[in-house]
Formats: sequence, C-alpha cells, structure tokens
Amino acid sequence: MILEIATLDVKQGQEAAFESAFAKAQTIIASMPGYLGHELQRCHETPHRYVLLARWKTLEDHTVGFRTSPQYQEWRGLLHHFYDPPPRVEHFRDVTPKR
Repeated sequence: MILEIATLDVKQGQEAAFESAFAKAQTIIASMPGYLGHELQRCHETPHRYVLLARWKTLEDHTVGFRTSPQYQEWRGLLHHFYDPPPRVEHFRDVTPKR
C-alpha cells in the first residue's frame, strides 16, 4: 500500500469554496482503480493549509492510472485553481517493524 500525502495551501478566504469543491471531487478519486481510501485534514494553526491523505494499492495506481486519466483533468478543473503555491505531493510506504 502507498500513502500519498499532498500538502495543499488554499488561497486565503477560499477555504469554504475549496471544501465544497472537494466534496464533489472526492467521488472522482474514489472511482479510480487501485484507490483504497482518503481523508482531507485542515490545519488548526494555518487554517488555509490542508493535507490530503490518499491510500493506493500501488504507486502506479496514482502516478500513472489516476494522473494520466481523463478523470484527473476533471479533478484538476475542480480544485487546482484554489492552490497557491501548487501542491507538494509525496508517496510513503509503511516500514513499521512487525512484532
């Protein structure tokens, strides 16, 4: 499993509009092959900052399957005009030692 962490800085004053647009956009990501789940968290100290935590079966499910899909263009159209600067996206894998 891959955890995508996207840091999203939304233009100040547009947080409510962003959250409304995300409510629509989340159905897009949830429909993609390899999608396992997501959550959107808002920063307490910096209220215009969010993190998107999305879980994917493989890295390629996100970087190729989603990002090269027509659905991604719809996702971009709904959300990307809210960001300043562009999102920082990183991918993580679990390395917790097993007991």
